[in-house]
Amino acid sequence: MAAHGSAAVAQTGGNRFLKSVAALSTFAGWTSAAMIVLAVAITCQMIFIRFILNGSTIWQTEAVVYLMVAATLIGLPYVQRLRGHVNVDLIPIWLPQRGRFALAVVTLSLSSAIVALMLVYGLEFWHVAWSRGWRSDTVWGVRLWIPYLAIPVGFGLLLLQLLADLVAVLLKIDTPFGLETK
Repeated sequence: MAAHGSAAVAQTGGNRFLKSVAALSTFAGWTSAAMIVLAVAITCQMIFIRFILNGSTIWQTEAVVYLMVAATLIGLPYVQRLRGHVNVDLIPIWLPQRGRFALAVVTLSLSSAIVALMLVYGLEFWHVAWSRGWRSDTVWGVRLWIPYLAIPVGFGLLLLQLLADLVAVLLKIDTPFGLETK
């Protein structure tokens, strides 16, 4: 079913808001990719230190875990912009154009509400870690507000992208679910 165009990049038209959000989402995608590359490099360094030089590693495992989680969260808006999330488009394909439009508005609105809730709780969690000076219980003892910052940043950027997708559908700059009209 994906051959019907569900993998098309979200359209921005000449809308300045949509272009700005698309640029932010693209930057988040590149940042996420850089975090993954950095995590792979740290993993290689850790393997070299541990198994070749027979040394101990203190911070590498924890850093890789935090980088991969942050890359996942910060990469969310880019994947949404590319419409790369798992998608079952059987119902939108069967619906007439008006039904497809209504379903897209409801889906994007509900998704935005859920992500906004995650953003609020993520901000609260980050703020508690920051204000109480939480540190990890490892030898490295990283300040936890630093990796926890990926939660509100990722969900905030995803919320922006979802709102941009909703605006694009409402203004008819983009088609619902990226599907061509019948």
